[in-house]
Amino acid sequence: MRFLEDDEADDPILSVVNLVDLFLVITAVLMVLIVRNPLNPFQSENVMVVENPGTEDMTITIKDGEKLERYTSTDRLGEGGGVKAGTTYRLPDGNLVYVPE
Repeated sequence: MRFLEDDEADDPILSVVNLVDLFLVITAVLMVLIVRNPLNPFQSENVMVVENPGTEDMTITIKDGEKLERYTSTDRLGEGGGVKAGTTYRLPDGNLVYVPE
């Protein structure tokens, strides 16, 4: 009987079963990470992710439905032309009101 117990301990198929279990756990962890990612391709929400805020290499990624837009900051100042279109007022309760001219 002693020899039968030793044969079960040396069975190579048990190692394969343990590896399969390990890969199942790793796959489950990776799936949870994908679902928790704010830029998940399966979500239909609008999301904005700011990477490295306040630094020179700041990046803003905006997900609007299925469309992704990425903006990278530069050291240049913005310029542009235009005319004043109206005035915005902040109310005491925090709401903003835009009044066109």
